[in-house]
Amino acid sequence: MKYFTFQEFERSDTAYRHAIDNAIPETLKNNVATLVDKVLDPLRQAWGKPIVVTSGYRSLDLNKLVGGVATSHHTRGMAADITTGNRTDNRRLFQMIQDLKLPFTQLIDESNFSWIHISYDPTDERRQILKL
Repeated sequence: MKYFTFQEFERSDTAYRHAIDNAIPETLKNNVATLVDKVLDPLRQAWGKPIVVTSGYRSLDLNKLVGGVATSHHTRGMAADITTGNRTDNRRLFQMIQDLKLPFTQLIDESNFSWIHISYDPTDERRQILKL
């Protein structure tokens, strides 16, 4: 984990406002580290500029509150919503993820590149690319 921290994955204004404990359980930290090591750090290295995690790990309570699906990779520490800060660069980042052939389970353009959802489950060989 060169460019990202566990704290970035735990940070949630919604959890804070609702007094929800969003600390990553020790049993899931390896999942976060795998996502960072295999996907996010190589992406950040290639991108050459900061990438912000807007939503990383979500406790079950937080996931329910934000309307996440029950099977969300976020609840297992296997997903991150990321942004460069603007839609144009998010679109470029989305394409870069594919061009670099980074491993992912889901790659989702959220709300016309407002942010990008990326998940990685090493036991799931699907590669879904979606636009929501």
